[in-house]
Amino acid sequence: MTIQGIIKKAVQRLELEGKLLTPDFYAEAFCTELSKAGMNIEDCSHVEKFKDTLNKEFQKEITQYRVKTMSELARFLISKLNRTNSSHCANLLESETIFIKRVLQVVEVLHNKEASDLARKSIDLLNNEASATQIDQFRQLWVNFITTYDDTFLEKLKSLGQIDNTDLKKSIESLNIISSDKLVAPMELSSIASLLVASLVPSIASSVNEKIASISQKIKKNPSLLESVSVEAEIKSAISLRIALDKQSVRDMITSLDGVLDKLSLRLIDMIERSDSSTVEIQKIKVELEEYNEDPITNFKIAHKKLFTIAVALEENTQALSKDLKNHNGEVKALSNKIVLLEEELKKTREESKEDFLTKLSNRRALDELISIKESEFERYNHNFSIVMFDLDYFKAVNDNYGHDAGDAVLSAFAKILKAEARNVDIIGRFGGEEFMALLEETNAEGGAIFAEKVRVKVEKARFMYKGERIEVTVSCGVSERSKHPSIDTLIKSADENLYKAKKDGRNRVVH
Repeated sequence: MTIQGIIKKAVQRLELEGKLLTPDFYAEAFCTELSKAGMNIEDCSHVEKFKDTLNKEFQKEITQYRVKTMSELARFLISKLNRTNSSHCANLLESETIFIKRVLQVVEVLHNKEASDLARKSIDLLNNEASATQIDQFRQLWVNFITTYDDTFLEKLKSLGQIDNTDLKKSIESLNIISSDKLVAPMELSSIASLLVASLVPSIASSVNEKIASISQKIKKNPSLLESVSVEAEIKSAISLRIALDKQSVRDMITSLDGVLDKLSLRLIDMIERSDSSTVEIQKIKVELEEYNEDPITNFKIAHKKLFTIAVALEENTQALSKDLKNHNGEVKALSNKIVLLEEELKKTREESKEDFLTKLSNRRALDELISIKESEFERYNHNFSIVMFDLDYFKAVNDNYGHDAGDAVLSAFAKILKAEARNVDIIGRFGGEEFMALLEETNAEGGAIFAEKVRVKVEKARFMYKGERIEVTVSCGVSERSKHPSIDTLIKSADENLYKAKKDGRNRVVH
């Protein structure tokens, strides 16, 4: 493989891992791809070269901490030097922590929502004695923020005055803002956005289309989009779709009502034909009822007169009607029983909507509701719990080599293994595709890792058979516990990142 090919693979690796293209990340990815290609250059062996000059204790720690780049080696040696005076190091660390908190408090009150939110979460992280991994994750978030921050939005204000990108207050004070009907106050724009979103909700149709929901959400989050020409076409399309949904609902209701009226008309005609006191006038009404669909234009006075005549005829034939109703009593009872059965099926269908059709585990919707319940219990009663994320290794290859029926069989078998290993109080669900989630009641990360390891070993030893052929299957697992994280979102993200690390480190393993 050429150097150009290795460079390309290194860049692809960074994109796959979600890392920015910084010198340190690139150097690490480049050396990794170079090693995989069986090649070596001096720049990639500096760490090993200097590592050999250190004592065995340092060499062991460098291997343990997976130091791969010169930058990481430098930080490792600096930390060792700082520890030579433990008291000074502790005092310095405490002072630096207080200093960082004060800086974050300043950032929190600045006029940038993303930076303020990140600062507030960072302060919570420092107050909760975060691990090195969590601190490194937040460091990466700050790197991403400063790297991707774009203040070109200030350019929109140039027509109103001089803009100083280094002094927001000075820029605002220099703006020449005049009263104009063309300028819409933020509060007015927000109110218009709320009214528009409300108007997009179908007034007759029972549900909102995905397209309408999407544009409504965009306008809610950012009312300033109403000033954008590009969103005009989307709004027009959503309005047309909203009208179409209402029209379709009206058509469906009319069709349903027509069906009911047709049955009632036939029923009434049948009763009139069997009545001993039928008159010529009633027969004429029967003919007109049969021709109703051919002549939709009707005079309401004539219709009223005809309906009154029918009412008189029905009154005169009460006995015949009563007899006829008795004859059809069995039919009414059958319909009533059918309604009961339909209601039971409807209830069952609603319950099944929270169950994955293939694995019979909780689906994503049910998991979201159960996670919310567990989070409430944690916040109110401090009931700790752990999340384990499972992902079947190389599952795409199973579908490609054996077919999707084989893949479905593997998913179903894996679900049975999860059920067998889980306790009654645990919650097992299919998170999506070949990814599964377990919520373990009153369990820390170590307990979650033990559970995940049992599942991993059982999957590795299991005989997944399809049409007489064994399919080799393994699973990777990521574990995290609630009490170690500031929110449920960071808990799920941590478990997912541990799962990704298990994949990255070779699959068929548990990381917590």
